[in-house]
Amino acid sequence: MIVFPTAYGPGRPVRLSEDTRRFAYDSLHHRYGQDTLRTPHVCMDEVAGIGEMNRLELYDAAIRRIAEEAPVRICDGERISGAATLGDALKHAVPAVYHGEILFSGVSHLTANFEKVLRMGIQGMEQEVQDASARNTDPHKSAFYRSLQNTIDSFAVWHRRYLEALDPASDNYRNLQRVPWQPPRHFYEAVQSLWFSFAFLRLCGIWPGIGRIDQLLGSYLEKDLRDGVLTLEEAREILAHFFIKGCEWITGVAAFDNGSGDAQHYQNIVLAGVDAQGREVTNEVTYLVLDILEELGISDFPVTVRINEHSPEQLLRRVAEVIRHGGGIVAVYNEPLILRSLVRTGYSLETARGFANDGCWEVQIPGHTCFSYVPFDALTLLQKKTLQGGRAHFDSYEALYAQYLCDLEGQVDAIYQECCGDWGKEAPSVDCASLWQHCTVVSLFEEGCVERGLSYLNGGADYRILSPHIGGLPDAVNSLYAIRKAVFEDHLVEFDELMGILERNWEGAESLRQTIWSRYRWWGNDNDEVDAIAADLLDTFADFCQKRTVDIRHQFIPGVSTFGRQVEWIPIRMATAFGKKQGAILSGNCSPTPGTDKEGATAVIRSYCKADLSRQASGAALDIPLTPSMVRGEEGLDALMSLIRGFVQLGGFFMQLDVVDGQTLRQAQEHPEEYATLSVRVSGWNARFVTLSREWQNMIIERDSPSC
Repeated sequence: MIVFPTAYGPGRPVRLSEDTRRFAYDSLHHRYGQDTLRTPHVCMDEVAGIGEMNRLELYDAAIRRIAEEAPVRICDGERISGAATLGDALKHAVPAVYHGEILFSGVSHLTANFEKVLRMGIQGMEQEVQDASARNTDPHKSAFYRSLQNTIDSFAVWHRRYLEALDPASDNYRNLQRVPWQPPRHFYEAVQSLWFSFAFLRLCGIWPGIGRIDQLLGSYLEKDLRDGVLTLEEAREILAHFFIKGCEWITGVAAFDNGSGDAQHYQNIVLAGVDAQGREVTNEVTYLVLDILEELGISDFPVTVRINEHSPEQLLRRVAEVIRHGGGIVAVYNEPLILRSLVRTGYSLETARGFANDGCWEVQIPGHTCFSYVPFDALTLLQKKTLQGGRAHFDSYEALYAQYLCDLEGQVDAIYQECCGDWGKEAPSVDCASLWQHCTVVSLFEEGCVERGLSYLNGGADYRILSPHIGGLPDAVNSLYAIRKAVFEDHLVEFDELMGILERNWEGAESLRQTIWSRYRWWGNDNDEVDAIAADLLDTFADFCQKRTVDIRHQFIPGVSTFGRQVEWIPIRMATAFGKKQGAILSGNCSPTPGTDKEGATAVIRSYCKADLSRQASGAALDIPLTPSMVRGEEGLDALMSLIRGFVQLGGFFMQLDVVDGQTLRQAQEHPEEYATLSVRVSGWNARFVTLSREWQNMIIERDSPSC
C-alpha cells in the first residue's frame, strides 16, 4: 500500500484502491505537470492567410490549432479522459504564439455554466447558437455567431482525437463516446462530461471554477445507487480521478514570478447549501468529495462549504475532520448572510440561492457573471494621502477621520471612472486590438452571450460586476485607533511629533513604540472601541460603492481582500502608528495584523462580525490559523464545529481555517525536498509551501506564528 507523506496533520484514512492512490501520487509529484511544460504552445506562423485575418478570425484559428495539435495524454490507469497539455495555459494565456508572441490573454474569475453542459450537451448548446444566429440581423453579431460555431467545431476535433487514441474496448472509450455532446445518462458519464468540458476550457487558457459539484452530479449518483448501476465505493473511485486529473498542472515550480507558488488555477468547488427551491443540496457526492480530499490531501480544488443553521450534523463533523488535516483545503461560507447580501443587491431569492464563487472566494452567480475586481490599500491611502506622508496636521480625530473618508470616496470614484466608463454600451466583437476582447470559448459556456450575440467581455453575460477590494483594513483601523487614543485621548504624544516619528520609522522612540503597542487592544480582540471604527469604515465604503451601481446587470460592489498583496505593498508603506516598523508584513484579507490578536480565534471572529458584512457583497475573507494541538481528538473536533457554528450565528461571510504547525513550516523552508506536497492556504487559493518565494513563505509563517 502506498503511504503518502503527512508533513501536516494526523494519518489519513485509506478508502481508495492502490491503483488510484498510485495515480494520485504520480500526479502530486509532478509527473504530468512536468509533461505539460514540455509542449508550451502551438505555433501559428505557418497558418494559411493569417496576415489577412481580423482579431476574431485569428482567435478562432488559434483555438482550432490548439484542438488539432495539443498533445493527447492518456494517463496510466486513469478512469476519465481529457487533459490540458499546453504549458502556456498555466500562464493565464491562450497557448498559441505568432512569431514567438502570445496572441491572446486567458480569462479567469468565473465559474462556467457546466450545469448547461450536463442538461443539454454540446449538441443542444450548438442548436441554441444556430437558432440565435438565424434570428440575428446585426452583421457584427453574425461574426460572433460564426466564432461560436467555430469553437464548437474545434471542440469536436479535440474530442475525436481522444476517441481515436483510446482503446475502443475500454471503459474510457465507451464512456466518452456520447458525452459531452449529449446529456449524460449516469454518474460515470456525468463525471466524464464535466471533466472533459472543464479540461477543454483549461486547454484554451481559461481558468474556470467548477461550482456546485454535488448539485451537478448528485442526482446521477442517487439514481445509479438506487438502480444498482454502481456502488458508493465505485463512485468514489470514479470521482477521485476527477480530482487527481485536476493535479495535471502541478509542476513543482511556480508558474509566475510574483512568488505566489504553483497554486491552483481558480478551479474552486462549492459544496452543500440549499437549491433554488430552498431544499438542502447535501448528498452522497458531498461526502465523497470530502472523503477524497481527506484521503489524498489534494489541495488544487479549494472547497468552500455553504453552512446554514440547518446544515446536517454529519456534514459539520466531516468538514471539521477534513479541516484538521491541514492544508487549508476546506473553507466555510455563511449561506444565510450571503443570501441576504445578494437579495439586497437586487437578485431574486431563487437566483441568489444558486451562488458559487469566481474561482477564489468572491461570490457570483455561476454561469451568468462577468466579474473583475480592483484592489487598493487602505493603509497606504491613510499614510500617503490623508496624512501626506507625515506632513499633514489635524487638530482632532474627527477631522482626521472625516478627511480619510473623503479620500476613501475619492479612491472608490477613481476606480469607477477608470473601469466602468463603458457600462451600458454594447461593443462589437470584431476587430478590437485588445488582447482581452476575444474569448469565444468562455462565451459559449456563459449564459446570455448567445442570446445577446455578444462575447463575455463585451457585455454578453447576464451580470457584469466590478468590485473595489479594500485591503489592509485592520492595519488602517489600528492606525486610526492608535492616533485617536495615543494623541487625542491619552495625550502620550503630540500629533505632529508622532508624524515625525513615523517618518523616521520609530527611530529614537522605541519606548513610546512599545508603550503604544502593548497598551491597547487592537482589532481582532473583541474590543468594541476599535471594532466600531472597522464597522463604520466598511459601512461607509459600501455606501460609496452602492451609489455608483447602475442596475442589477451592472454592479459596483465592495469586497475586502489582499490576496497576498501585503507582501508587494511593503515598499510603499510607512511605519504604522500602532507600533509596526516599515518593512513589516501586515494583515491579510480581513484578518488581524500579525501579533495583535491576543484573545484567540473566537475574539477574532467577534471583531470581524461586528460589521454588517452582508454589505460587502463581493465578500470579506477571514483567515484563522489553528495549531494541530487545538484540534486533536474529539474535543478538537467539537471545538472546530463550535467555531463554525459561531461564525454563522454571529454573521460572518467567509472563513478560511488552516491547521498549521509553524515549526513544520520552518523545517520545510530549510529542507524543501522533504515537503514537496505540503499545502498551505495562501488566500483564495492553496499552494505547495516549498514553491512560494521566501517572502511569501515568511508571510505564511508570521501569519500562523504571530509575534511583534
